[in-house]
Amino acid sequence: MTKLYLIPYRVEEIVEQAPQIPEGIRMIEAPEVWEAAEKGKGTIIAILDTGCQPDHPDLQDRIIGGKNFTPDFDGDAANFDDNNGHGTHVAGTVAASYRKDGGIAGVAPSAQLLILKVLAGEGGGEYQGIIDGIQFAIDWRGPNGETVTVISMSLGGPEDVTDLHEVIKRAVDVGIPVVCAAGNEGDDLHDTNEFAYPGAYGEVIQVGAVNFDRRIANFSNTNDEIDLVAPGVDIYSTYPGGKYASLSGTSMATPHVSGALALIKNIAEKEFARELTEAELYAQLVRRTMPLGYPKTAEGNGLLSLDILNKIEQLFKVINRSYSTTEKRKLND
Repeated sequence: MTKLYLIPYRVEEIVEQAPQIPEGIRMIEAPEVWEAAEKGKGTIIAILDTGCQPDHPDLQDRIIGGKNFTPDFDGDAANFDDNNGHGTHVAGTVAASYRKDGGIAGVAPSAQLLILKVLAGEGGGEYQGIIDGIQFAIDWRGPNGETVTVISMSLGGPEDVTDLHEVIKRAVDVGIPVVCAAGNEGDDLHDTNEFAYPGAYGEVIQVGAVNFDRRIANFSNTNDEIDLVAPGVDIYSTYPGGKYASLSGTSMATPHVSGALALIKNIAEKEFARELTEAELYAQLVRRTMPLGYPKTAEGNGLLSLDILNKIEQLFKVINRSYSTTEKRKLND
């Protein structure tokens, strides 16, 4: 059995400073719902990746725990540091703190992160380690009984492995949405057989990438299991060494959706006054998408748009006011 690897990605730039609210966070309209969602407070996203720099200024207050499932650092299970860069970048997009003294913000800057290092520094990991990481996320309980809200995985491979599929189904069955990258082997919008696992499993939320012009990224895989798209080109986020970097790939689109689910959970469960199932959270996510005009095999339900329901509500208010004014004029006439 081959290993699972990071979804291929590009490092565009490594810098000492970056935009405090990156363009990708703005594009999905996260700041517009931060107040209603309490910035994701009380939610926990498990990130299965290459680890994370635990003392990065923008992440150190967000990490609630972690574990190493790789041979890195002599197999020390307690050392989940990132010796690649990818995992720290993903973590920052999900939940980097929104600090008043600088730094960068994630989609859900008050959410917490469970860092599960399932990929070694070279970017590969054994299937068993990844399966164990998912099971750990399912069983994990925080110091106050907290449970994982979302599992985020920007990794993939060509093999459909039964044990991997089964543990993902267990996560979904207990109410944890599993968000996965679509893959970066895309070369033709009309080729609908560009699959990477676990993203291609029907139970997961598979994320494709767009650029800031709302065009499908030329590398984004197309297939009949794409659920939605998010920003994935020139994405600024945290990077090892206390730095920041701009990266591109469906790996970068995925954490936008993982963080968004934390915000959506807080908003929707407040409205319904109860806990939502995984299927209900997925439905709430899909409600917050906007079609871009591409085939469904490329964009799924469309671009993540967290504030779209509020915009629709405001539009209806304008229409109703206009209708009422017209009716009053008719009566006066």
